[in-house]
Amino acid sequence: MDLEKYIRDVPDFPQKGIIFKDITTLLQDGDAFRLAMNRMLKKHLAADAKIDKVVGVEARGFVLGGVMAYKLGCGFVPARKPGKLPYRSVREEYTLEYGTNALEIHEDAIKPGDKVLVVDDLLATGGTALAAAKLVEKLGGSVCGIDFLVELAFLRGRDKLGGYVIHSLITY
Repeated sequence: MDLEKYIRDVPDFPQKGIIFKDITTLLQDGDAFRLAMNRMLKKHLAADAKIDKVVGVEARGFVLGGVMAYKLGCGFVPARKPGKLPYRSVREEYTLEYGTNALEIHEDAIKPGDKVLVVDDLLATGGTALAAAKLVEKLGGSVCGIDFLVELAFLRGRDKLGGYVIHSLITY
């Protein structure tokens, strides 16, 4: 199954000049969603990697990361936009291809020594994933990988994530 055909291009979103890769069309198809998740999980299950937590980046990373945490038998940690978490949190600011933002996770979400997999839907410039990785490390965790459903290679986000193991399922 060619998963690329399940990704919809939305021009001029969230602003003019951006072509947004919409994964909701893939998520809506049960067979495509199942195949994508199985492919993303394969390397972790085959290696019998001991992952303690999966950090899913808001919002589509919650969907992917939640499934992965469930299948890996580990905890799930949401990385949210500022002001969305109810408890004390740590914060990391980052830049996007079209602005700036920040991520937060609860200060007690990651324990020192935890092996953590960061999951998001899309790798563009790498700022969001780097912020999530820095949050994990601020709390003493070790980032064992960063996984994406889609990578926009022409934006060179991997360059910003040079010290991490990166896996992308679909690359444009």
